[in-house]
Amino acid sequence: MAYDYEYFKKAVFDLTKIDLNAYKEKQMKRRIDTLIAKNKIVGYDNYVAALKSDTVKFEEFVNYLTINVSEFYRNVDQWQLLDKEIFPDLIKRYGNNLKIWSAACSTGDEPYSLVMALSRHLPLNQIKIYATDLDKQVIAKAKVGLYGEKSIAGVPADLKKKFFTQVGPSYQISNEVKARVEFKEHNLLKDTYLSDFHLIVCRNVLIYFTEEAKDEVFRKFQKSLKPGGYLFIGSTEQIINHRDVGFERKNSFFYQKPM
Repeated sequence: MAYDYEYFKKAVFDLTKIDLNAYKEKQMKRRIDTLIAKNKIVGYDNYVAALKSDTVKFEEFVNYLTINVSEFYRNVDQWQLLDKEIFPDLIKRYGNNLKIWSAACSTGDEPYSLVMALSRHLPLNQIKIYATDLDKQVIAKAKVGLYGEKSIAGVPADLKKKFFTQVGPSYQISNEVKARVEFKEHNLLKDTYLSDFHLIVCRNVLIYFTEEAKDEVFRKFQKSLKPGGYLFIGSTEQIINHRDVGFERKNSFFYQKPM
């Protein structure tokens, strides 16, 4: 069975360029086995054959693999800190043209939250968020910008009123917010990182990576930031060895590249 899974990891990389070796094996293998059983397929080899021949199964697999769980203003207290301390510090130091990256952005909740939060400090036409994910399906959903009530529960009331329109049971984010976000496909483990960011936001994704993969990503984020720039991570993640990967700890969720 172990040999079968090793074969499967290689086949998945050949098909998707997603390196399953970078994910915690027990956790990821359990997820994949559940999906294979759901499709009533026996064996990794048969599932690989199905992925090669069935576009629907292939897209379902990539979407399932990339663990897309997201919501606006997730962990509101951290967004309040971003609003009260981090944004003012960045604007004071670098001015209004901030370069911000929402990495592993999922269905767009996070980059759109960044636009709305930053709109308290800057005119919308001066805001630009670079948002990436390796799953083209969730990027497509993000570009549509239609969300359930639960997803937007954390959005401050004034911003919800200003930037959302109710469409039946769902909520449509405004075109003026959507226009401030540029979405692209990007694999954190394989693709080249851009540079000179003032803020990188990557939350609740790296918990699924091995320690080695996490360190590699954190080091790349550090190189992608300008001196004095910040990395904003999730409530379930802490960089225990933050000094080793080149960061100073601002608090549990914000790490700063030294000046």
